[in-house]
Amino acid sequence: MVKLESIITQRVNIHLELSSVQILPHCLSADPDSAIHSSHTEHRGNPEVHHTLCTGAPCKDSLMACVVSLYRPLSLLAPVGVRRAIVCRMSLDMRARDVFATAIEAVQPDIVVRRGLERTGDTLLVNGRSFTLKNNLYLVGFGKAVLGMAAEAERIVGDHLVRGVISVPHGIQETLRQHGKGQMMLKDGSHITVMEGAKHNLPDADAQRAAECIKELVSTLTENDTLLVLISGGGSALLPAPVPPISLQEKQDVTRRLAGAGATIQELNSVRRALSILKGGGLAHFAHPAQVVALVLSDVIGDPLDLIASGPTVWTEVWPEEIWSVLERYGLSSSLPVSVKEVLGRSAPRWEESGEQSDRATHVLNAVIGSNSIALECAGRRARELGFRPVVLSPGVCGDVQSVSRLYGLLARFACSRDEPPPELPAEILKLGPETGVESWDLCRAMQVLGEGRGEGWGATCLLAGGEPTVQLTGKGRGGRNQELALRVGLELGDMELPPKGPLFLSGGTDGQDGPTEAAGAVTDAGLGKEARAQGLDPDGFLVNNDSFTFFSRLSGGQRLLLPGLTGTNVMDVHMLLIPPIPIVVSGR
Repeated sequence: MVKLESIITQRVNIHLELSSVQILPHCLSADPDSAIHSSHTEHRGNPEVHHTLCTGAPCKDSLMACVVSLYRPLSLLAPVGVRRAIVCRMSLDMRARDVFATAIEAVQPDIVVRRGLERTGDTLLVNGRSFTLKNNLYLVGFGKAVLGMAAEAERIVGDHLVRGVISVPHGIQETLRQHGKGQMMLKDGSHITVMEGAKHNLPDADAQRAAECIKELVSTLTENDTLLVLISGGGSALLPAPVPPISLQEKQDVTRRLAGAGATIQELNSVRRALSILKGGGLAHFAHPAQVVALVLSDVIGDPLDLIASGPTVWTEVWPEEIWSVLERYGLSSSLPVSVKEVLGRSAPRWEESGEQSDRATHVLNAVIGSNSIALECAGRRARELGFRPVVLSPGVCGDVQSVSRLYGLLARFACSRDEPPPELPAEILKLGPETGVESWDLCRAMQVLGEGRGEGWGATCLLAGGEPTVQLTGKGRGGRNQELALRVGLELGDMELPPKGPLFLSGGTDGQDGPTEAAGAVTDAGLGKEARAQGLDPDGFLVNNDSFTFFSRLSGGQRLLLPGLTGTNVMDVHMLLIPPIPIVVSGR
């Protein structure tokens, strides 16, 4: 029998050659159940490095601890005792849904606001900066999670709040009442006015009225006032303020056509910013000279402040040539409304400069208090409790949904292969990296872990990822990117084994609303195609018509749909690939 020490030493020597790779503090635990995380994941365990990324090279001892946690004997990996009994009573489907629910819980509005706002007496502390409270606080907000964020903020600083206005999704208050989420509701007598709009995630006249009220409030502030701005996913649609003479309908038509052509969220936000008077730093401009403190629940890959809700508190230069380039890329430049061409043709700024503007940076503080990385980290902890070895691939998956589905299908085949996969398989996986926004290192690391799990007899594995793939609209059906991704992955898995011996895939939006549907996403496996055909359903036909919600609703009475209802939060999507234990093939001595 080969000694464990020699195995570890050999592998440590290999891995120390990669010592320049960034490893986050929390993955360096020697705990046998530690998750293996992406280099993008944020650290949350140590308050001294809370919400910061590890940018330095790891020390040799820390790297040794990480490597030892990855390579350990089989007896340390198997879940034991009570945990095994609990896990055995839960199907893969049940465990996947449980992990998804945990991801959503981790980024609930009240939790992230309590994390971001610290109060001691009449002093408010945010990201290490202090602000004096003296009945001088105003509040505005916009986004799917903002109602719950505002309720918690008012609980913390309400005695100094003068007035507030928030723009939230249509129907969210009634929906939250129906779901028993009273903690996300404002109390009677609140100083905050709630305005609902943007039905089906699209800007509308109600959202525009809310934006006008927000602009009116912030324009009256003085240097003695503090403005608390709450921002979350969906904020762009809930703060529409087109640059005159563009109408809301014209702006909406441009962005809808861009989205239908497959534009990325970054490209969409760039165009929205150019056509809006409040985005790209406009809100902070109108609030000057008041102190602006923005708490951000990120729904954009990489958490870029200038792109989240199109950056209303982040001063951003708008370059018309860049906007024209995006419009030309998707064939829209020649068919724009006259008003849009007029605005993009102007050389003057979107608003008139007033007074000294050199202190823009000092009078605005932006703090990201919640993100997809946090959701994935907590999901990984729950997966570990349910008997899985969690691996976070990346919180930045993007690109066309067809490429993303192909990537997950290939990773499932790689992980479930009982023999050493042919070299063509990892090569094809790596080739999809640039198309799906996943770094080559992250793919190599994931494949290494999955391969070692197969070779050494690890238990079940939970591969987690997040992001926001795009769907090219070719039909007029009802669906969303998560349901279409789940449908496509199910077809990719077609000839593999069914759970519990085969893999299971889940894709869900953390806001609980995947496109203009009631579902957050869906759960799928290798039996999807056969199950559909047995019920007279043609998956390919539904895909052509972008009708994934109708497909899953009709399939087995909708049992595969994820239906959490509006969650009150939004940090993009969660993808989950559950890999069952792979039997070890023992060769002769």
